[in-house]
Amino acid sequence: MATQYWHVNSAIQFMKLKKISDDIKEQANKLADTGFRQIFNRIDQLHIKKGVDSMGLDKFIEQCALIAAGSGAVSGSGGLITMVVGMPLDMLNLISQQFRVTMAITYYNRGSYKIGFVEFMKIVAASFKVEAGVAASKTVMEAVAEKLIMKLGARAARRLVPVVGAVIGGTANYIFIKRMAKTVKELHPDPVVIQVN
Repeated sequence: MATQYWHVNSAIQFMKLKKISDDIKEQANKLADTGFRQIFNRIDQLHIKKGVDSMGLDKFIEQCALIAAGSGAVSGSGGLITMVVGMPLDMLNLISQQFRVTMAITYYNRGSYKIGFVEFMKIVAASFKVEAGVAASKTVMEAVAEKLIMKLGARAARRLVPVVGAVIGGTANYIFIKRMAKTVKELHPDPVVIQVN
């Protein structure tokens, strides 16, 4: 009898894990299909250039990390209620800040602030250690989305405790942006020096 219960319980646990896995894949597909392009298109690349030119790259990255920390703190500040409402907004902001940082580093290293979506997604994929191959295909974008959702999901449970969740959410977002910046910088070891006469 105990063996049957264990098998039934194991099957139920497996089905729950499968459902969670399927839900993550579905969300990753939605993000890859339209989400990344919409976020990319809403970012003013000239504004990124002006920010880097006026603040410097490291201060620009710091600003993006602080903005990401702010949304992480808000989404974790009130426990379950603010997490449920705040997590989608936090994820949108976190992706936006990561994209802004990636664009800033790309501009700083190349000297040109304009970058196309496909080329940009190759850089993002490389920063997540996803093999981009020749083209930024839907599969590559799905892999990036899945990794991002997994990173955010792993921190979600810790945000359930009010106040502590705010500290964890803010800190986790700040560290995420700083680490992504470091990774993207490593992709461009030698910045372009632009001579101004």
